[in-house]
Amino acid sequence: QGSELSGWAMGRWTYEGIDLNHNFADLNTALWDAEDNDLVPHEFPNHYLPIPEYYTFANATVAPETRAVIDWMQRYPFVLSANLHGGELVVTYPFDMTRTYWKAQELTPTADDGVFRWLATVYATSNLAMASEERRLCHCDDFTRFGNIINGA
Repeated sequence: QGSELSGWAMGRWTYEGIDLNHNFADLNTALWDAEDNDLVPHEFPNHYLPIPEYYTFANATVAPETRAVIDWMQRYPFVLSANLHGGELVVTYPFDMTRTYWKAQELTPTADDGVFRWLATVYATSNLAMASEERRLCHCDDFTRFGNIINGA
């Protein structure tokens, strides 16, 4: 049916009206600000970005599910992680947000861009639904011309 018709947003919203897909703290901007001010890596290490203090306040709009994931990540620091969404047949790799605030789309590579591109390509070419010549389009976009991978920003 295409992702826009197949209920892709079902389960994203909590009873309290919080969109779980967009409820995590923005860590990108803190890193980019530190890079712009030459604080990386000596004063602001880029291998671990702490959750901003304001995000842990009791009155912050953070879903219990998001708080649980944050607690889990702090107990077991990840080296690499992935998340799966229903609907789209494309692999996005970091960063998932543009560095230039006013731009809708912008290539925003990480220091490990080559590794992320390789991992995304391996997944996209190994996933039978994604690799199929007869696969459906994502909305109106055809990501096959990009090898079914894109920089999320």
